[in-house]
Amino acid sequence: MKFTIPFNLPSPAGNELAYIEQAIERGGLSGDGHFTKACHALLEKSLGVPKVLLTTNCTHALEMSALLLDLKPGDEVIVPSFAFVTTVNAFVIHGARPVFADVRADTLNLDERQLARWITPRTKAVVPLHYAGVACEMDPILALAAKHGITVIEDNAHGLYAKYRGRFLGTMGALGTQSFHETKNFTCGEGGALLINDVRFVERSEILREKGTNRSRFLRGQVQKYTWVDVGSSYLPSDLLAAYLLAQLEAREQIQSQRRAIWGRYAEELGDWAKFTGAMLPTVPAHCEQAYHMFYVLLASTAQREALIHHLEQRGIGAVFHYLPLHLSEMGRKLGGKDGDCPVTEDISARLLRLPFHNRLTALEQGQVIAAVQQFRGALVGAPGPP
Repeated sequence: MKFTIPFNLPSPAGNELAYIEQAIERGGLSGDGHFTKACHALLEKSLGVPKVLLTTNCTHALEMSALLLDLKPGDEVIVPSFAFVTTVNAFVIHGARPVFADVRADTLNLDERQLARWITPRTKAVVPLHYAGVACEMDPILALAAKHGITVIEDNAHGLYAKYRGRFLGTMGALGTQSFHETKNFTCGEGGALLINDVRFVERSEILREKGTNRSRFLRGQVQKYTWVDVGSSYLPSDLLAAYLLAQLEAREQIQSQRRAIWGRYAEELGDWAKFTGAMLPTVPAHCEQAYHMFYVLLASTAQREALIHHLEQRGIGAVFHYLPLHLSEMGRKLGGKDGDCPVTEDISARLLRLPFHNRLTALEQGQVIAAVQQFRGALVGAPGPP
């Protein structure tokens, strides 16, 4: 169905076409060209990380993380059940067994208070996903992981430039992964990045990303020829995509300012509606600086969620639910998941609804979305909507 106000709309920042033209004129369209290197340098400097490598998507950044850990059958990786399928698939395809973790009822992030009970002698990694660009409680997660010798891999697909107690998300674990999918704050259609915070992984990351060869060392003049030295695959995005992405990253302050205003207006104008209807709006702890990636509402029931989706659809407004519990999926059940394993995930997944949120959402369009949501209060409780 085509919506008058779509849930998402990819949004150019200004210099995308000019940079793509420059990439074509330079004549190098494959990976690790001029614009890829420029993206690497910008991200490394702005985030303060030792090494960043662009990838074809966030999935491949996660797969590289699995390869770096040399995961073997029987190894366990703790992942939130409330996550996208690639958060777990990246490790399962390398033989690891997922241990599905529940999330907090406030931030919808991995529940660090229960983390200890999911750790066993076979645990090799924990993958906190910063849902909606709001940080997981990283201090206790990092402390517990260090105590047990477990690697922390941050799935930061939602949270580029968000912070936890002053530290950028994606920079605290040994590895961090980013997404530049068209639904993200900064996009090139399809793309991702691996943030390498533990320098021990830098050289091997380059090898894995270059099809298992030491080509990166050859290009730096460190070896006279390159050859196959390890496992690996082709995780390099085209420099055309990097050209588009660079324009987005350079406009990050403008983009985040737009998104901050959109998020703030939703929160302010839907507050009374939420209290009246029993819905819950996003929770952002005071020590977290969020990324303004999405705005969701948690309805009082699944029936209300479905009714609101229909109500908005009838007015040409696209609103969508989000993750289904991984442990209750067909594959999740084959891997041992069962009803009741992650009660918070099972509850919030059935009630969550995301509202339209993108850089090109106009004030008029957002006003129409807000008015439509506010009018729904009558459908919920039999009371008249606002005038």
